[in-house]
Amino acid sequence: MPRIRSLRSNVTRQQAEEHFSRSGPIAAVKGLVSGPVRSVAEIYVPFRLFRVEIVERGRARSQFLAVDVVKGNLDLYQFDEVPEVLVLETRNCPPSLLDEERARQLVIEKFRRVVFSQGFFRLRSPEFVATSLPGEIHVPYWVAFRGQGSLARLEVIDAVRRRPEGAKLRRMIEEWLGSSA
Repeated sequence: MPRIRSLRSNVTRQQAEEHFSRSGPIAAVKGLVSGPVRSVAEIYVPFRLFRVEIVERGRARSQFLAVDVVKGNLDLYQFDEVPEVLVLETRNCPPSLLDEERARQLVIEKFRRVVFSQGFFRLRSPEFVATSLPGEIHVPYWVAFRGQGSLARLEVIDAVRRRPEGAKLRRMIEEWLGSSA
């Protein structure tokens, strides 16, 4: 079984099961459309961690950002410092498909978009430099498998940020599960 370095989960299995099995009008509609929760699993998505600097007029600001290395299309993870990780063994992780250079390009592209969307247009010719930190870190997600009969639908929550995830991550997990079947 592969050994990975993972961020610490802030959601326990019990909390995830409670989240996916909530009652109420929205949950009732979800149950009718997608079916009942059949099982819950923790999945770990690999990310590459970078120290990204914005250099402008001799001044530099830096932060730690991570980009997923499965497809590179998930949101960036942002850290104030190098995150603490724990080492564990699991098969529940899709393989890394992006090399370090492609991950570097993506983290700079995505961070540049974030910086300029926050109104930093006054920066004149900023230079973005990304330095890769060794190894990968994995981000834990809880996945609920819902369905009736042979149809299955996924619902995902980020086990670190404690928030629901959208179609990009669901599609990534579905493709990974379909390829390993």
